Formats: sequence, structure tokens, C-alpha cells
Amino acid sequence: MSAVMTRPGRLAAAGQWMQRHGSLIRGIQWVVVAVYAFLILVPAVMPLPDDTAHLWSNLTLAAQFVFWGIWWPFVLLSMVMLGRVWCGVLCPEGALAEFASKYGRGRAIPRWMRWGGWPFVAFGITTIYGQMVSVYQYPKAVLLVLGGSTFAAMIIGLLYGREKRVWCKYLCPVNGVFSLLARLAPFHYKVDEDAWRRSYKNGEHGHRVIPINCAPLVPLRNMKGASDCHMCGRCSGHRDAIALTWRAPSSEVVQLGDKQANPWDTALILYGLLGIAIGAFHWTASRWFIDLKMFFANWLVDHDVTWPLDTNAPWFLFTHYPEQNDVFSWLDGTMVIGYILATALVYGTALLVLLMGATRMLGRFNTVRLHHLTQGLIPIAGAGVFLGLSATTLSLLRAEHVPLWWASDVRIAILAIANLWSAWLAWLVTRRYSERFVQRALAMVWFAAALAVVDSAWWLMFWGWASK
Repeated sequence: MSAVMTRPGRLAAAGQWMQRHGSLIRGIQWVVVAVYAFLILVPAVMPLPDDTAHLWSNLTLAAQFVFWGIWWPFVLLSMVMLGRVWCGVLCPEGALAEFASKYGRGRAIPRWMRWGGWPFVAFGITTIYGQMVSVYQYPKAVLLVLGGSTFAAMIIGLLYGREKRVWCKYLCPVNGVFSLLARLAPFHYKVDEDAWRRSYKNGEHGHRVIPINCAPLVPLRNMKGASDCHMCGRCSGHRDAIALTWRAPSSEVVQLGDKQANPWDTALILYGLLGIAIGAFHWTASRWFIDLKMFFANWLVDHDVTWPLDTNAPWFLFTHYPEQNDVFSWLDGTMVIGYILATALVYGTALLVLLMGATRMLGRFNTVRLHHLTQGLIPIAGAGVFLGLSATTLSLLRAEHVPLWWASDVRIAILAIANLWSAWLAWLVTRRYSERFVQRALAMVWFAAALAVVDSAWWLMFWGWASK
């Protein structure tokens, strides 16, 4: 038995506790499922709140605050602080997918589902569609987007795998985001390969090893890092070789980033988190969006083309709530989609060019080095999505007249920490490819320019447009 397993520290002991109390964790998951179902189903059949409603007196507003004010921002934060504990211990969608898989048909996972681009595509489609139907504001949109995702997860569970989370592994819209953020977590379940090999020798002499059902389909023997692990604790102590262990928060990006590097992760970081997500947060505050919409509306009227100004789109295609004076015309909806895609194209491409320049400073251009260096932007990308989601938190609190004098300072602090963290990761990554200080410093100039581009997006949203 390995030393780490015979004398477990407190963290390893916590992992062992999770392994022994798996039934309690499953019970917690079903409690979360019940709360989740209540919050997406009941508000959808209730009248929309009027101007006199408050968070503490109206279920619809309370559910909105729970989902978008607390739930999602802090789920993202939990990925960085705890790894994917949310996925393995609390996620209702994962629990339902695994439950459905237990009683499903157990088919083999099809080849099309294993395509590496699904995390980026699913994130992009879900984010854009959520803006089309105003998912942050209306309970029917929440039921459609979140409830639809959960229903799809259960269908996939019924069709494929046996007691597995096939949906979570391949199709979940936030799986790719969670995978990226979990690489920054300060601990993970570490596999002791020597202990694993010794367990086979013990097995030859009658030592029985109980197999582990890894629901998210992680190959345990070859598990590296925390990006795919759901931190459920089931494998803790398996073959006396797996234990919950501390690590440097930079280790996975720096040490494993070249092996994990792939174009789809780069696309998700640059064109997803730093492109589509920024566009989705931007358009409601953007002066440019308003100016462009007025330009196109005037042009259409001048040319006697009025049907794009009609407001007869159904609510499940574009926002349509006349009683709230919130109705999208066909032009509005098209502009939202176009603005988000254009923002993604501009920001993503600008960042890609700057990172290519940084890569070139380290020697002959190499795509693996480019993808590796891009992972240095994970902290600033995650911080941006957190800030964007927390804008909903603050708007709901502002409506309740909660003092928010501190918000601007907190935003600046979060961005400063994220910038420094990203720069530090990039500096450590450059050391993997060059020992020459000048080369590394020149690469960091390009990387710093990329950080400035990202910061410009949040300056516009929180200070630039707000001051006009």
C-alpha cells in the first residue's frame, strides 16, 4: 500500500469520506433535483411580476435571483476553487442523466457524439439562443433553455451507456467551460501509477479489487489533472492508488497544457468565452448596438421594407412579452445574433493574432505552443464570464435599493487578479519553450496586449458606455 494511502492527510481523508458516503451524496443530488425542478417549473406557470414585486415576496424574481444571481456565477467560481465538485455532487442534470442511463438501452456511444467540437458548438448555440429569448429575465425562457437541456440529457442517458453520464462527457453546453476552469483548481484526485501496478501483483495473490463505476467516463488509470474528473469521490482509494491531493493551481495548465492542447479548446477560450460570451453580455449596454439598429431600421423604412420591424415572432424564437413592454422585432432578434457573432469574430481573431505573435517570439511557429499559450487566458476568461453573470446579480439588488457603492472596486480587483494570474501562467508556459529571457519577455509583450484587448471589453461594459 502506498504511503499516501496508509497515512492520508486531511484532504485525502476528505476524499475517502466522500467514497464511503456515496449514498449521502446521491441523496443530496436528489434534493438539488427537487429544488431545481421547482424553480424552473413553478415560475413558468405563474404571472410575471409587476413593478411592486420584490425578491422576498415574488417566487419568479426569487428564482431569477437564485439561477442567475447566485447559482451560475458561483458555480463557475466553484470550478476554480474546488474543481468539478458541482458536477459530481450537486448537478441535477448530471444526476438525472446517470439515473436515466441506469434504466436505459445501454447502446454504444456513437461516433458523431465523440466529435471534439461539441463543447464549443453547444456553448455557442446555448449562449446565443439564451439571448434571443431573454433567458436571464423570463421563467418560460428558463424552462425552455435549462429544462430543455435537462430533458435532452435524460434522453441521451436513456439511449447510451449504462449508469454513465454520456451527456456530461460529450454534449453538455458548459462541459468545456467547466473543464477549462477546473484546470486551475488547487487540488485533484491524483493517480499513483506505481501503486496501481503493485495492485495488479496483489490481485494475482487473491487481493480482490472492486471495480469503480466512473460515471463521467474518465480512464482512471491514465487520469491526469482535474479537467474531466467530476470530483465525486467514488474512486478515492481505488487500488490504493488514487487520493485527493493538493497541487499548485498553475500545474495543470503549465505541465499538461501541451498534452491537452487542441484547436477546440483554443476556439472555446478565444471565440467562446472571450467572444460569444462578451457579445452576449455587451449588447444590452452597447451604444454601438443601438446606433446600428437605428441605422438599419431607418434604411428599411426608407426602402419600404417594413416586415423586419414586425413584432410577431413567437416567444420561443425571439423575446415576446407585450405585457412587459419587451418585444423583439425580427430586426431586433437578427441584430442580437449578428452583434454577438460579430463581437466573437472581432475579439477572437484579434486575440488569436496576438497569441500567434507571442508564439512566434518563442521560436519557429508551432500550433501546440499556440494552443498551450492560449490556456494562459483561462483566468481572465473565467473572470469575465463571472463578472458578466454577476451584472444580473447587481441589477436585481439595485432594484431592491441595496447599496452597491463597492461594486466597481470589486470588479477592478477581480480583473486585476485575473490579469496577473493569466500573465503568471503565460510566463511559466513560455519557460517550457525557451530559457532565453529576451524571447520570453517579447512573447509576454504580445500576451499583455491580448490581456489589454480583453480588458477593453469590460471597460466598455462597466465604465465606458455607462458613463455616457
